[in-house]
Amino acid sequence: MPKLTVIIPTFNEEAFIEDALFSVRFADEVIVVDSFSTDRTSEIAKKYATKFLQREFDNFSNQKNFALAEATGDWVLFVDADERVTHSLENEIKETLQKPRHGGYKINFPHFYMNRFLYNHSDDVLRLVKRDGAHFSGAVHEKLQCVGSIGKLKNKMLHFTYKGLDSYISKKESYAWFQAQQLFDKGKKATWLHLIFKPTYRFFRSFILKGGFRDGVPGMTVAAVNAYGVFERYVKLMLLHRGMK
Repeated sequence: MPKLTVIIPTFNEEAFIEDALFSVRFADEVIVVDSFSTDRTSEIAKKYATKFLQREFDNFSNQKNFALAEATGDWVLFVDADERVTHSLENEIKETLQKPRHGGYKINFPHFYMNRFLYNHSDDVLRLVKRDGAHFSGAVHEKLQCVGSIGKLKNKMLHFTYKGLDSYISKKESYAWFQAQQLFDKGKKATWLHLIFKPTYRFFRSFILKGGFRDGVPGMTVAAVNAYGVFERYVKLMLLHRGMK
């Protein structure tokens, strides 16, 4: 069977990293790329990882591409510290790699939020790819690209994204600065229409079109915070154009 490398990027993930590493112990190689954590992340990761790398963080794509260049497996699975590979997904990955029909595979991620999994707020994300030709692009919400067609695995990856409301909002704030900077570098400008319609549509898409209303208050909260993140992106873009970062 082709060899599998798992890559996990980290920064101050001592509360989550051990369980993530335990869930991918079936891999032939496990690489942790750390952004110089100040907690016990490094200590914990070194117990389990085949390779432990450290690199100053500049953006998500560069961080993962750095680790990808160190991978030796035929296939690579990307996992975040707050994600878990279930036993069913592990078996499906093993079976798939015996006779792969595609160059990459998407995996569905239901988010764990306010003590429940939001199955109506989930994403299909390309995470399992052939190593040759694979690379990331984009500074925020980085996009993984691979050679060949893309399929989808049936089993889900568990995503324990909720670490408290303050943490979730802070994460959106951080992403908003990255995204605003990308737009600014491309010469884009924000208008009042962006501030009104973009966040409104994001809430509508998350809560109505994707069925977030079926997840009750947690579903509404996620939709609202996501809409806030979009609003902040364009506010920050305005600030950048005024030299007020």
